[in-house]
Amino acid sequence: MTSTTLPSPSADTPARRPIRDLPDELISQIAAGEVVERPASVVRELVDNALDAGATQVTVRLSAGGVRLITVEDDGGGIPQEELPVALRRHATSKITNLTDLETVATMGFRGEALAAVASVSEMSLLSRPASQATAFLLDARSGELRPAARSTGTTVEVKELFFSTPARRKFLKTDSTELAHCIESVRRHALARPDVGFAIWHEGKLVEQWRATFVPGQGSDAQDALARRLSDVLGEDFVTQSVAVQHRSGAVTVTGRAGLPDAARSRADHQYCYVNGRFVRDKVLTHAARSAYEDVLHGHKQPVYALYVEIDPARVDVNVHPTKIEVRFRDSREVHQAVRHAVENALAAPRAAALAAAALAAETAPAATEQASFTLAKSPLPDWRAQSAMRFEEPVGHRVTDLQALWGTPPAATPAPLTGFNSSATAPAAQADAVVAERPAPGAGSMAAAAPATFPQRTSGDAPLPVGRDGQESAWPLGRAVAQLHGVYILAENAQGMVIVDMHAAHERIVYERLKSQVDSGARIASQPLLIPATFAATPEEVATAEASVDVLAMLGLEVVPFSPKTLAVRAVPTTLAQGDAVELARSVLAELAAHDATTVVQRARNEILGTMACHGAVRANRRLTIDEMNALLRQMETTDRSDQCNHGRPTWRQLSMRELDALFLRGR
Repeated sequence: MTSTTLPSPSADTPARRPIRDLPDELISQIAAGEVVERPASVVRELVDNALDAGATQVTVRLSAGGVRLITVEDDGGGIPQEELPVALRRHATSKITNLTDLETVATMGFRGEALAAVASVSEMSLLSRPASQATAFLLDARSGELRPAARSTGTTVEVKELFFSTPARRKFLKTDSTELAHCIESVRRHALARPDVGFAIWHEGKLVEQWRATFVPGQGSDAQDALARRLSDVLGEDFVTQSVAVQHRSGAVTVTGRAGLPDAARSRADHQYCYVNGRFVRDKVLTHAARSAYEDVLHGHKQPVYALYVEIDPARVDVNVHPTKIEVRFRDSREVHQAVRHAVENALAAPRAAALAAAALAAETAPAATEQASFTLAKSPLPDWRAQSAMRFEEPVGHRVTDLQALWGTPPAATPAPLTGFNSSATAPAAQADAVVAERPAPGAGSMAAAAPATFPQRTSGDAPLPVGRDGQESAWPLGRAVAQLHGVYILAENAQGMVIVDMHAAHERIVYERLKSQVDSGARIASQPLLIPATFAATPEEVATAEASVDVLAMLGLEVVPFSPKTLAVRAVPTTLAQGDAVELARSVLAELAAHDATTVVQRARNEILGTMACHGAVRANRRLTIDEMNALLRQMETTDRSDQCNHGRPTWRQLSMRELDALFLRGR
């Protein structure tokens, strides 16, 4: 039997080192490793300071992508001469003085370590002049020399040779073009939050980006319009025209901004901007909430685009979580999650056809206002299209499409009766318009006009006027009047802008789906079904703690998950609509989301998948011939149904071809 001997300490074992205080410079360099990751980190910290100083114009000058030179100039309040040396000390700041200030901090910076950290890994100088001083003073961070200099009111911070004292850190930097892109993105994030401040970026003596201030406080300009103009300048005009305004308040949380339309989704999540009290943050609660709002309308793995601004009491959010201040922690994550999700959902729910028609009409009648149309579009209220009578879901699924009374709730009448779902002032002309269209069917659709039911009014001669709006002016329906059906799949309609093409199955599927959802959501709680034999599973300590802390939330979702033993959970009840599914997998998914985001949409997603399947089977099928009246009824339903621009799977339900686009196809006017 062989014995195992332990290795003896070798003579090369280093002797124990005593515990000692680190030099201040080494402390600052260690802090710089957390705060200063790359040149963009320096730009972010310096621009933060400029904005806190009340600057209205910030200019950033770079060389070699910010590695050789970073200069940030502002016209803020400036730093007095006697405070310049103090500004470079670690944990020296004018923004907080006690714990109460820290817990309610409202400034961009507050830690007081950025300037000291940057000075420890670069050659930095600080030039500043407050309005009360006759001259400016220049402080060299390396030598500590302070001397008079020429400058107007404001501050200039110059950083040269970043990471010169830590060559190993410099090796990890990317190419100059990559670092420049990160610096521009850093300034862009500030620009999106402060339309009242102008920003300019220079690189190697050339102007790279410039965003002028679009909002001047006290001059009567509208803050929302100013924000829309800044978003257009920074992210492109397409971002504004392909997005809707977000305005929502829930308790102590206010959410504003713009949410991109599903059609504007991208393959990368590079156009997602979230701000909390004006500070750009990356927060999983906000990201999850915004993504959840797009679940019903986004196709595949596309990433939505948005710029959301959350305003909340500073005491209810902790910004002292990460050295770079890019992460936050909310006191009530559920409250914020629900506010952001509902804000985006409500903004995306309204059908866009009426808004697009109004914008097109405004552009035609007022050419001079075309530039502003995209900014005021989201603020103008949509026309008050009253909903048609509810579809009858209590009857068996799969109505005959020609049975209008069962499918769209059209009231039977022996005499000509108006179409339901519109204002009384527009009823008669609207019905007459449909009758005229039915009399003049498109080629190959003669049988559709002949099959029109007697419940619709008929007109024997003359042209029907356009529907009259509430303002007494002639206006067309947003989705127009049906003229033909194409291959039993698409509906062709004519509106004031040109031609509308509708995927009838996708459109009707969304209508049925939204009706089903509204019926299920009418109850405060989701109905649950007890399990005859509880489903048990081995749980982690985190899952057990989440289940114990979220009893009320789980009950709202129709779930009952209770501890069975210290390491086991039991599922005793599940939502009625999901009774046939895997109870353990459902419980695990819900607990995982509750632990990560303090909110969950697992049950809703699973329920919506079932409702989507039901809606798909209950919707009108392709290759089904519709009459002109049936097509018009479908178009009217689309105009009043939430999220009717996309089907349940996120695909578009209709497309507009303007007269200009049609003319271009045939080279008209050339």
